[in-house]
Amino acid sequence: MTHRNDYTFTDELAGKGLEAVPELLRVLINNAMQVERSRYLQAEEYERTEERIGHANGYKPKTVHTRVGDITFAVPQVREGGFYPSALEKGMRSERALMCTLAEMYIQGVSTRKVKAITEELCGVEISAEQVSRATAQLDGVLQEWRDRPLGEITYLFVDAVYEKVREASQVRDAAVLVASGITPEGERQVLGVSASLSEHEAHWKAFLKSLKERGMHGVKLVISDDHEGLGAARRAVLGSVPWQRCQFHLQQNAGAHVPRKGMRFEVAADIRAMFSASDRKSAEEKLQSAIQKYAQSAPQLSAWMEENLAEGFTVFDFPLEHRRTIRTTNSLERINKEIRRRTKVVGVFPNETSCLRLISRCSWRSVRSGRSASVTVQANHSIVKELWIFLTRIYRK
Repeated sequence: MTHRNDYTFTDELAGKGLEAVPELLRVLINNAMQVERSRYLQAEEYERTEERIGHANGYKPKTVHTRVGDITFAVPQVREGGFYPSALEKGMRSERALMCTLAEMYIQGVSTRKVKAITEELCGVEISAEQVSRATAQLDGVLQEWRDRPLGEITYLFVDAVYEKVREASQVRDAAVLVASGITPEGERQVLGVSASLSEHEAHWKAFLKSLKERGMHGVKLVISDDHEGLGAARRAVLGSVPWQRCQFHLQQNAGAHVPRKGMRFEVAADIRAMFSASDRKSAEEKLQSAIQKYAQSAPQLSAWMEENLAEGFTVFDFPLEHRRTIRTTNSLERINKEIRRRTKVVGVFPNETSCLRLISRCSWRSVRSGRSASVTVQANHSIVKELWIFLTRIYRK
């Protein structure tokens, strides 16, 4: 590409007014890049000096989309390589910030259609759904680092599952999304990990629990969960010596399926709450036996279900009284699950497991500490949210 060395402000450009801005920007950047190459080579064009460290090798065209239109710059080349002008590199940083913006907007629950409309309105740039999806892939490294971070001592382990629709081989299937959180001996609550897979339930649970142990989780005194399919066998295989507390909230909900008449539900719920609110295990077991006998005639199916299942919610009585309110249910994970559902509702059906895991990981990248929301610390040099929203705000203000 030939390069114009005429950088003067001609009468022709002056007469164009604001229409001349793209050309002026092209001239300015071209001039800056040429000066930078001369400094890099430690010599001007055609200058012979002992300090010269390379040789100029013409120019290469590069078209960049800016807010004033497409501009084709003449990028100076160096024969020996290793040089690229910082003037365009700064522009690329803004471009990367825009890509991060697209990724974060999508992760925060904005559909690709709305992202496309926003970028067209603010930036004058038409962004396709494929570009948004590619932009979100930039988060993968950060999220993988968070999922693989080392763990420490965890006193109480909470696990739960939700299901999302994923397209697999032209079919829509349900993928199990597993989420684990824990409480440290210091009382700090952390989100420990997430996993999304279409695999068999027991195999998925087993692999997930093993991954937590391999990352250094130890000292678990109690596992709190609902009776998810496959979890029982996996828990016994990986954490066989750890007691299990079945979620009391889900137990009470499950009881409703065995109540023969709608008018009995309030009475049954009150009896179950009385068991779970007992002062100790002995009192809870006495109330359970009383309820089993009470409903043996009027609701035999409910009576049998109570005898078989409700005692699984009494493990909490073996732990300190001040801890029981926190560890008797998996409600601490409901906030995370609510955030997951709020964002996945926008997607509907994920194109693959990877995209599902990416969104679930970003939703779970927060924990509750001392009763308030707090970001999980990741030792990485990433500030995506800050960079992207500053960038969008700057564009909007202009």
